[in-house]
Amino acid sequence: MLNSSDYPALTALAAVLHAGSFEAAANRLSVTPSAVSQRIKGLEDRLGTVLVLRGTPCTGTETGRRLARHMEEIGLMERQLAQDLGQSDKAAPIHVPLAVNADSLATWFCAAMAPIEGLLFQLQIDDQDHSANWLKRGKVMAAVSSRDTPVSGCDLHPLGKLRYLAVATPAFVARHFPDGLTPDALSCAPSMIYDEKDRLPDIWITARTEQRVPLPTHRIPSTHGFVDAALAGLGWGLNPHRLLEPHLSAGRLVPLSPDPLDIPLYWHVSRLSAAHLADVTEAVKEAAKAYLIQ
Repeated sequence: MLNSSDYPALTALAAVLHAGSFEAAANRLSVTPSAVSQRIKGLEDRLGTVLVLRGTPCTGTETGRRLARHMEEIGLMERQLAQDLGQSDKAAPIHVPLAVNADSLATWFCAAMAPIEGLLFQLQIDDQDHSANWLKRGKVMAAVSSRDTPVSGCDLHPLGKLRYLAVATPAFVARHFPDGLTPDALSCAPSMIYDEKDRLPDIWITARTEQRVPLPTHRIPSTHGFVDAALAGLGWGLNPHRLLEPHLSAGRLVPLSPDPLDIPLYWHVSRLSAAHLADVTEAVKEAAKAYLIQ
């Protein structure tokens, strides 16, 4: 069992896993790397298990990550106490791990994080269909996801819909789709996916053609890279509508179809963290209200 005497070691453990090295953690804690190493080694010996996998960067074992998460929860409670006592300006910043899809980060999620003080957000970027899995594995405290049922042990808040349009340059459309969005044309025209988890093109095409079409794809794991690639004529892709507005207005890009694809998004937050992340949840809901389709 842990006790209060373990807190210096737990603090060192969390610092190493966040900073990626003993030297960086030592700088953050204003101690020597040797002191950080000794604290963690002592805790490992007492618990009888390895907590940190030494490397570049250092990573945590399953137990190590769980203990670091425990310290994050304690930090949130201390932050809440400091706010209640009117001493929040004296509290050390707390690391808060979150999972979010890249398109939300590129369009609206930064507006949600900006008003929050005293927290250092540690973002895991994953597809909206898979970001909730980080919560299921206990690696984050909250997640933006397209999953419409609560992750076990979590509260669920509907956020709205992120609108996508399939676009390409006028020259690309004239070359590859002279007869419209036929299955044959789609099976030949280069398209773009974010990664192997990206199902949006398949969802959009199935809705348009009522059949599955094998697509030749470029793999471009960047929301803004998607827009840049479309502008360069590399292929067609589904992009968040907000990022496309100036290019559509200028005629640099055109929709392949007037029909958008609207993806509902939800905020899942661990019940263990929910009370201490109430201001984050409210900021996420407010930003979503302003940016997403309600």
